[in-house]
Amino acid sequence: MATDLRFGVHRLKGCGRMNPLWEPRVDSAVSLCMDRRLFLAGLLGLPLAASFVPGPATARVNSADLKRLQQEWTALLPVGFRPPDPEDKVELSDRQWQQRLTEAAFVVLREEGTERPFTSALNDEKRPGLYACAGCDLPLFSSAMKYDSGTGWPSFFTHIPGSMGTKRDFVLFYPRTEYHCIRCGGHQGHVFNDGPEPTRERWCNNGVALKFLSSESSVS
Repeated sequence: MATDLRFGVHRLKGCGRMNPLWEPRVDSAVSLCMDRRLFLAGLLGLPLAASFVPGPATARVNSADLKRLQQEWTALLPVGFRPPDPEDKVELSDRQWQQRLTEAAFVVLREEGTERPFTSALNDEKRPGLYACAGCDLPLFSSAMKYDSGTGWPSFFTHIPGSMGTKRDFVLFYPRTEYHCIRCGGHQGHVFNDGPEPTRERWCNNGVALKFLSSESSVS
């Protein structure tokens, strides 16, 4: 596992195999001073740290409200935005993805990297709207599904039906559930079972893998 501190993104090399060396690549303007917690999180792997330190998981909705949120998410669409069909798959070469994405987004979406906690502006996003895949614009979550997990990553207690694919992940030597955009396959994060009622789920997402679409905006 290598860490690129320019982007605050951890890069997992070798198709899911853990690189035994932690080799930070540091620009001269970047300080190496880290507190002990972040240093240990870097050594252990940030997804592991996320599973150990969930924030307060208070009840948000009941089961009836949950079903309504999952069915009526389109009410939060920006004016003029037409969400893509999940069946309209996006398959690009690595070079094409690199041209489309920022370098940090490419590392997360296409190489299953992990951004550093508390670095995404989406942690503090409070406006009504939708959270879409940064790679292909497919809506994945609504703002009504978001909650503050205290982990430093945007977190959600459910997702838009039909938007996600999952797989078992053994990168950190114990099984986790990885999830990704069903349309383009872009890695989003991992789902844990320490979230709030009624789902008990915490969909822990990399902010750089998302784009926020405000309901208050319009798309031409």
